[in-house]
Amino acid sequence: MKPSTPKGTRDFSPEEMVKRNFIFDNIKQVFQLYGYLQIETPAMENLSTLMGNYGEEGDKLIFKILNSGEYLLGIDEKLLNINNSKILTNTISEKALKYDLTVPFARYVVQHQNEITFPFKRYQIQPVWRADRPQKGRYREFYQCDADVIGSNSLLNEVELVQIIDRVFTGFNLPVTIKINNRKILSGIAEIIGEQDKIINITVAIDKLDKIGVDGVNKELQENGLSVSAIEKLQPLIAFTGTTSDKLNFLKQLLSNSEVGKKGIEEIEYIFNTVSKTSNIKAILECDITLARGLNYYTGAIFEVKANTGTLSSSICGGGRYDDLTDIFGLPNISGVGISFGADRIYDVLEEMNLYPASVAASTKILFVCLGENEQQYSLPLLTQLRDAGINAEMYPDANAKIKKQMSYASAKKTPYVVLVGNDEMKSGKLTVKNMQSGEQQKIDMADIISMLK
Repeated sequence: MKPSTPKGTRDFSPEEMVKRNFIFDNIKQVFQLYGYLQIETPAMENLSTLMGNYGEEGDKLIFKILNSGEYLLGIDEKLLNINNSKILTNTISEKALKYDLTVPFARYVVQHQNEITFPFKRYQIQPVWRADRPQKGRYREFYQCDADVIGSNSLLNEVELVQIIDRVFTGFNLPVTIKINNRKILSGIAEIIGEQDKIINITVAIDKLDKIGVDGVNKELQENGLSVSAIEKLQPLIAFTGTTSDKLNFLKQLLSNSEVGKKGIEEIEYIFNTVSKTSNIKAILECDITLARGLNYYTGAIFEVKANTGTLSSSICGGGRYDDLTDIFGLPNISGVGISFGADRIYDVLEEMNLYPASVAASTKILFVCLGENEQQYSLPLLTQLRDAGINAEMYPDANAKIKKQMSYASAKKTPYVVLVGNDEMKSGKLTVKNMQSGEQQKIDMADIISMLK
């Protein structure tokens, strides 16, 4: 049988892991810069923790884990014959792989509330799993890099998250657009078209606008029971274009009779005004009144980030405000807001646009190429000096290998420098250092090598 990975999952080579760690390390550094603390939660959660928090479509994508042992033992035969997978799954599966990091974080907050100082700023960098259809930029196992603030209603948290997003992508030299909307605005729209009870159907459908187009959204809304007149009232909203100022003025007129809608406009204006006054951000900041974010738990500001270059059109970061997520675990009135970077999609964009620094490709900075065993013995203490100085260094282990083979090894690993050690170098103490990119060679002592590489 030919070995393979499950569909939608991947192995990562050493070269890929260097690039992935470049992404993780940069994001982690920015999170820490803003005072966020790291936690981790298990790969699996109780199924009851996850179900019901992602909408009907999201719940379908949760990977369920069969109970251990004879999981069908004692199951009523009627359950096996009624052809209802949902009922059967709940009987034979008590756990599931986590769908995202936010719901497990809410569970963590409630479980550890007496140990936490609020507002609590946490970050997580961990894999999540979704039974989605694999395609370019979309995988069944992927990493999320989340930052959340919980226990604070202040909109300064939203402002800070915009700054974090901008700083991360500026560090990657990747131009992006940060789109912002507010769920209260969407609730106001549902209110004025007379479909308050269909807010979830409206947001789920509008969230697919980029994928299925206006006709597809209208068809889905009709299938979900929205009246023809309500759908017609939505059309100016879906079709409206203009600057952020134009959009906000349009919304003020449209939602003049909706208190919740006006509150959403007030919040989004505060974010835009405060960011513009306090930050010199590089990203394009845009109000997108069709941005919905399909997850049910969002209640306020919502964010989505897309790269301005490359062919990948998917979101590479997203998030929003949630006011009552911890309530499902018995802790009401705790508001939170967070963002999630999609590390795998970011990887693909940086790869496509060739935005990784040249230094990222090489984990080893310098390799000792020795002409024999005596040269190896001579070089071992020098190798230790380099490592003590924090410089990644190694030696080709086979002293009898030809120089060509050793140099090919260095080239394959994209090692920037090699040290050639022979009899002359041992006598003089001057080591021959070759720049693998330019081919230039020079004879210098160890102190100069350390200085050059640091």
